[in-house]
Amino acid sequence: MNKITNIVRRKSTRIYIGNVPIGDGAPIAVQSMVNTRTTNVLETITQINALKKAGVDIVRISIPTMDAAEAFRVIKRQITNVPLVADIHFDYRIALKAAEYGAECLRINPGNIGNDKRIRAVVHCAQDKNISIRIGVNSGSLERDLQKKYDGNPTEYVLLESAMRQVDILDKLNFHQFKVSVKSSDVQITMKAYRALASKIDQPLHIGLTEAGALRNGTVKSAIALGFLLNEGIGDTIRVSLATDPVEEVKVAFDILRALKIRAHGINFIACPGCARQEFNVINVVNALEEKVSDITTPMDVSIIGCVVNGPGEALKSTIGVAGAHNKSGIYEDGIRQKKRCDNISIVEELERRIRAKSKLLSENSHPVSHTMNK
Repeated sequence: MNKITNIVRRKSTRIYIGNVPIGDGAPIAVQSMVNTRTTNVLETITQINALKKAGVDIVRISIPTMDAAEAFRVIKRQITNVPLVADIHFDYRIALKAAEYGAECLRINPGNIGNDKRIRAVVHCAQDKNISIRIGVNSGSLERDLQKKYDGNPTEYVLLESAMRQVDILDKLNFHQFKVSVKSSDVQITMKAYRALASKIDQPLHIGLTEAGALRNGTVKSAIALGFLLNEGIGDTIRVSLATDPVEEVKVAFDILRALKIRAHGINFIACPGCARQEFNVINVVNALEEKVSDITTPMDVSIIGCVVNGPGEALKSTIGVAGAHNKSGIYEDGIRQKKRCDNISIVEELERRIRAKSKLLSENSHPVSHTMNK
């Protein structure tokens, strides 16, 4: 992999979600959320395991009812390899149950939990269980008085005011183990809200674009919003919210972090779009190979170029690369051209074999440490 970029991170306090450090220069954690019904225990556990296999650091689960809380109890007993965040709204008793049943973090808005006594009960429970809280402000669920004050216009100002209202509640209760998010489905509003919040508090920030949309549209919008913020050093955990399989959220999140050279995870494919010079079908090769090696999390660059114009140059910089040529193409490994060329009809199989062998070798010779930028 190329050298990790030295982006200057915003200074923040350190909290933990389970054993995952958040803030104060810790690796930016990737989060996703299951879209199953929590009461469907088997389906939920299956999805959590799929997310963990994709590399997720934190998983959030919605717990809207007491039945869901009881299901969460069963789920938590079987999930020990990834921290679980319980998403709670309105009913403080559900938050208390989720904490009792092992949630490593509570996602709440203190202001919609109820009166001071109920808020105090939740916070004291979090203190007693030594778990963190995420204040989650969303443009679609703002307090009614703030909606009225801003004429129903969810600008960055109303997001910031809502967040600071929640922060003040926790500050008054002397609880500081929390992170904050201020999400909108609007790219510009989201960026402006996070920039404003980053200058107001020291707590870690969870960044995301809420309800971003379907896979393609949501990916583009999220990449723009999160890319700008991350490049400015804002963000300690991220989620890409997509209306699709949540495993895709994890993949896109790591793609964003990898593109900014913030965190290396999995394969970075470098591929040409194909043209009349290509000696093999680049698009078919890339799509097939990406699917076949989607389980590999070892950081490496793989270049797939269909001709000799840019092929050798990209291959020399890659962990593994192929430069297209007539009938048989050149194969490179660690910048060295291999003596034996590969039949063009066997490129997918040959690259998969080399990628898996290299992944195994790299894993055996290194400790599994998350690559991240410097503080």
